[in-house]
Amino acid sequence: MNPTPLRLSRLAPLVLLASSAFGAFPAASHDDPACTAADKIYMARAYQLARYAITHGGGPFGALLVKDGKVLAEFSNCVHSTHDVTKHAETGLISMFSPKIDRETFAKSTLYTSTEPCTMCCGAICFAGIGRVVYGTSEAPFLQVMGLPPDPNPLTSHEILSRIAPKTKVLGPLMEAEGLEIHEGYWPIHPEDVGKS
Repeated sequence: MNPTPLRLSRLAPLVLLASSAFGAFPAASHDDPACTAADKIYMARAYQLARYAITHGGGPFGALLVKDGKVLAEFSNCVHSTHDVTKHAETGLISMFSPKIDRETFAKSTLYTSTEPCTMCCGAICFAGIGRVVYGTSEAPFLQVMGLPPDPNPLTSHEILSRIAPKTKVLGPLMEAEGLEIHEGYWPIHPEDVGKS
């Protein structure tokens, strides 16, 4: 018999505690070889924004938009402080800055995001017309840190965006060990946020 979602949500804190107690957190993947030295600089900033989010009413996620070496926009997850489930780092950035940034600029920009974009964020990336996405932490190890079971049919941002926005280039993971460290420091002490950030 499969546990119901309610039972899984009650088990998540125990799985998180057991994982941290036995060192069972996932190992980081190697960096995507297509990423550049400049990508690493901007990913470090995305991770700073994720850390900021933790202390300012959000889950551990950050994003920034860069064009020609210039940061155009930054956003940290603020789902908890705003009570707005759409305020993920990526969707929040796109929502806040799309009235100020034209589609041509989005198309020539790179969105750096601390964690692989979810399905909702992929939709926003598609409609904004962002030309390139670089993410830090992949979804599978991130879900493991949250204490959730592996998804038997994972749907990655690579797959989603290749279907709905084939012109968008997706790279990642990048500097995943740093991203997993942020998640490992957050989810075991905030199990009530699992599935809510």
